[in-house]
Amino acid sequence: MTRTPRAAPSGEPLRHQHERHPVVTDKPRKPVHLAAHFPGVNNTTVWSDPESGSQIDFASFEHLARTAERGLFDFFFLAEGLRLREHRGRIHDLDVVGRPDTFTVLNALAGVTEKLGLAGTINSTYNEPFELAKQFASLDHLSGGRAAWNVVTSSDAFTGENFRRGGYLEHRERYHRAAETVEVTRALWDSWAADALVVDRQAGVFAREIPETRHRGAQFDITARFVLPPSPQGHPVLLQAGDSEDGREFGAATADAIFTGHGTLEDGQRFYADLKGRLAKYGRTPDELKIFPAATFVLGDTEAEAQERARHIRLQQVGPQTAIAFLEQVWGRDLSGYDPDGPLPDVEPVDDVNITRGRVRHAKDPRAVAESWRARAEAEGLSIRELIIEVTARQQFVGTPAAVAERIDAYVQSDAADGFILVPHLTPHGLDEFVDRVVPELQERGSFRTEYAGTTLRDHLGLRHPHRRTTAHEGAEAS
Repeated sequence: MTRTPRAAPSGEPLRHQHERHPVVTDKPRKPVHLAAHFPGVNNTTVWSDPESGSQIDFASFEHLARTAERGLFDFFFLAEGLRLREHRGRIHDLDVVGRPDTFTVLNALAGVTEKLGLAGTINSTYNEPFELAKQFASLDHLSGGRAAWNVVTSSDAFTGENFRRGGYLEHRERYHRAAETVEVTRALWDSWAADALVVDRQAGVFAREIPETRHRGAQFDITARFVLPPSPQGHPVLLQAGDSEDGREFGAATADAIFTGHGTLEDGQRFYADLKGRLAKYGRTPDELKIFPAATFVLGDTEAEAQERARHIRLQQVGPQTAIAFLEQVWGRDLSGYDPDGPLPDVEPVDDVNITRGRVRHAKDPRAVAESWRARAEAEGLSIRELIIEVTARQQFVGTPAAVAERIDAYVQSDAADGFILVPHLTPHGLDEFVDRVVPELQERGSFRTEYAGTTLRDHLGLRHPHRRTTAHEGAEAS
C-alpha cells in the first residue's frame, strides 16, 4: 500500500502565507469565524509521526471536538471518503481506512459537547432526500441545534460502483441532482408547522395532521409525510465546496457557508467578491453566506523556528512515494523508476489516462502542467519531491502566534474570507497549540468571541433562522 497525494495539483506555485497584510480599518471590524477539520482524508495528516494518534478511536474525535469548543470555534468538520482510492491497482490513502460513519461520529459528539457546531460531509449523488432530511434533523434535535451538512457530489464511476445505481453523473447533472436534493430536504423540514405538536393529554391529541410533501422533478418523485417535528434550527446549516461555475452558482443559491481552497489574499478577495456578488439574484444578502477557506498552521516562538517546523512537516507529508504518486497523476504513466530526489521525467505525459481510481485526473492539460513544472524546477533547482512540496501545499499560516493571528485577521478584515476551517497535521492534539496560543491573540485584537452568544450553529455564524409555517393550515408542497 502506498500513501496518497493530498489533492489534485493545479500547477500553481505554493504561496506561503507569511507576509504581512494591512488590516482594513475604514469599516467596522468583522468577527473572525473558525472551524476545526478532523484530519485524515488526505496527506495533510502526518500519520507516521510518533505523536499522531488513532483516526478511528472515539477518543480522538472527542479530544479534537472538545478542544475546538474550548477555543470557542463555530463548528467541527468531518470529511468523508466513500471508497478507498487505488493507484496503479493498489489501495492507498491509509488515512481513510476504517473511517467511521459520519452520522455515528457526529451524534456521539453531540453528547460530549454543548455549543460546538457539528458538520458532516454527505454525498448528494448516492443518497436520498428523505433519508438525508431525517438524519440531519435527528442530529439537529439531539445536538440542540448544532447540525450542518456539507453537500458534495460524486465525480467518478469508481465510487459509483459501491452503490446500486452505479456509474456517475455528468458534471452539470450532478449539480442538478444536488440542487433538487436540497430542495426536497428543505421541503420536508418545512412540512411540519410550528404548532403541529399539541401534546394535549386531556384531549388525547399528540399532534395535528401532518401534511404530505409532494415533489415531482427530474431526479425525484416523492410523496411523503416527514417523521420529525421542526428541529431547533429549522434547517441545519448547509455548506458547499464546489469551485466550478456550476458549483459556485449552486453555492450562491443554496449554501449558508462555502468551504474553499483559495490561498493568497488576492485570490481570496476575488473569490469572495464573486460569490457574494451572485447572491442578489437569489434574493440573498452578503451576510447570508460565509466564506471559509481551508488552512493549515505552524507555530513557533520565532518566525525562523516556525518556518523550520513547517519545512519538516512538509517533508513528512510528501514522502518519496507520495511525490512519485503525485507526479504519476499528471504523467498518466508508471514513474516508479525515477528518483524522487532527482530531476523531473523527460518523457511526456500520456493523454486520457488516469491511473488513480477514486480521484478524477487533476490536470485538464497534462502536457501544459508538465511544461510549467519543468520550467519551475529548472529555474529554482527543484527535485521531484521538492517541486511536489511546493505545488501541493495548502494555504499555510506560519509564524509566531501573534503573527498568525494578525494574518488571519487581515484576511477577514480585507474581505478575502469570513473565517477559516483549520486542518491540523496531527490527530488528535494538533489543534491544542492554536487554541492555547492564537485564540487569545485574536481575542486581544477584538476579532474573536470571548464566549458563545447563542446556542445554535446559526447563532454562531450570525445566520437567520428560516421562515417556518406558523400554523398547520398553511400548505406543504414542493415544486
